[in-house]
Amino acid sequence: MKRLFFLGILLIITSSCATEKLNMSPLSNSLSNDAKAESDKNISIKISENVNASEITNLISTFPKFSNTAVNEEVTNLKYTLQNYLYAIESGNKSGKNKTFRNLEKSYKNIQKLRKFLKKDEDEVLNRYLVRLKTNVTVIEDSVNEKK
Repeated sequence: MKRLFFLGILLIITSSCATEKLNMSPLSNSLSNDAKAESDKNISIKISENVNASEITNLISTFPKFSNTAVNEEVTNLKYTLQNYLYAIESGNKSGKNKTFRNLEKSYKNIQKLRKFLKKDEDEVLNRYLVRLKTNVTVIEDSVNEKK
């Protein structure tokens, strides 16, 4: 019984180990180096694996409604722009990312101007959301700019 158990374990270990074929061709090495250099120029990051993008998406979905309709409209604009920003980064669209980043800045500034029309407690909640959004976008921008 013990022999059968050990043979089964040995069989599982030997069959589950993957081996790779050794490639001696110098051509394949140069092609893989070219592909790696090309991918380094891309601004794309994996949004689904990025913690900051995940938090931005979570903030977009949980953004509260405020008593001021102008603030709500600008928040809706900000959320839409943030989604487009994340899509542009994920797809590697550099010009789209730059355009949506400028729109993000405009929307952020507009919300900052409109904050004075909110009640104190609403203003504090909005400020917390804006700080977290700005922090996460800054971290993403830094990681994208490092890839250049």
